Amino acid sequence: MGRIRLNRKANANVLDLTNPPADFIEDPYPYYRRLRELSPLLAQPDGSYLVASHQALDSIYKDTRRFSSDKKSAFKPRFGDSPLYEHHTTSLVFNDPPLHTRVRKIMVGAMTPRAIAGMETALVVLVDTLLDELPTHTQNNELDIVTHYASQIPLNVIGNLFDMPLDEREPLRDWSLAILGALEPTISPEEKMAGDMAVVAFCDYLEKLVADRKRHPGDPETDVLTRLIQTEGEKLSQIELLQNCIFTLNAGHETTTNLIANALNSLHENPDEKQRLLNQDTIITTAIDELLRFESPNQLGNRMTTEPVSLLGKTIPEGCNLHLMIGAANRDSAVFEEGERLNLTRAPNKHLAFAGGPHSCLGLNLARMEGRIAIGRFLARYPNYRVTKQVRSHRLRFRGFTQLNLSLGD
Repeated sequence: MGRIRLNRKANANVLDLTNPPADFIEDPYPYYRRLRELSPLLAQPDGSYLVASHQALDSIYKDTRRFSSDKKSAFKPRFGDSPLYEHHTTSLVFNDPPLHTRVRKIMVGAMTPRAIAGMETALVVLVDTLLDELPTHTQNNELDIVTHYASQIPLNVIGNLFDMPLDEREPLRDWSLAILGALEPTISPEEKMAGDMAVVAFCDYLEKLVADRKRHPGDPETDVLTRLIQTEGEKLSQIELLQNCIFTLNAGHETTTNLIANALNSLHENPDEKQRLLNQDTIITTAIDELLRFESPNQLGNRMTTEPVSLLGKTIPEGCNLHLMIGAANRDSAVFEEGERLNLTRAPNKHLAFAGGPHSCLGLNLARMEGRIAIGRFLARYPNYRVTKQVRSHRLRFRGFTQLNLSLGD
């Protein structure tokens, strides 16, 4: 890992999210360490703040009264009256009660431990099928594991949750990348246009799917879309329904893709820990949480202050945007002993990869199961794999790869 010489008089230059250092995407962790040590609460040029302390993030997540998830005021100047604005201000993650409570209550019923356990058999079949096919994708003794494995697992798991026809799932990844890419600290006009077009295309597709599901309902115990349509009491409006379907499909796809690819890369770069897992496959459950901590798929969250607050010794005004540095907090030495080191048996492991409080990821148990099966069965099949090429996604918020080539080994 790269070294940064600390200059305690120059902490104002630790990190500017709108103009990050050239090497930040490849390895943000030295900068995160410097944030924690010099400025765990760092003002940005636009008046917002970076928050890098685990204790601070944990308290912010739990306090929904003073730290709001509602992004209408933040997104209006950014997106204007656009499809992206409608999507990101209607979806579950960027709302406070009562909409957040109402939608989450409906969604969580489809994510019970019993429901998730019922998905495991089909997931194992899917993973084994993909593993069988990997050698057929090999060219010059390597293949892109993102395209042929990591992205295919959540694409099909989430597609199954919504009972989407198999031949209609392929556009989901490109739509997801375009919509979530618009959440980066800075975006170009072309990226905004791509995001708007993706929301429109996604809504057009879902309108047809919803109409068909209303005519032919599925089992609400296993079909999330039928559950959303048939919910008792105050129902979701058509806009709320479509936009929260998009959110669920995007959130369940992008982060799990990153989890799987990041994990395989981290194990490759930490061969002693990889060997521990090969020697003792029973540690896979704790290993997945540690891999989530070590290379969090979601590196950045946001909250808006609803009143003046005292945070890490500073007074933050009302209406201030806080950038929650999840990737930094997850290596905080105040919580994690040797936090910069991968330790697959780390316990306890109070990582924030799934956020926290009322907004904790509702699909966290599903993501853990996908990671456990995807990584565990991949290692059992291809224990001698090697990473041969890395192409990092140029994103600050979501950490993953656009391409990760592997040699499957002997």
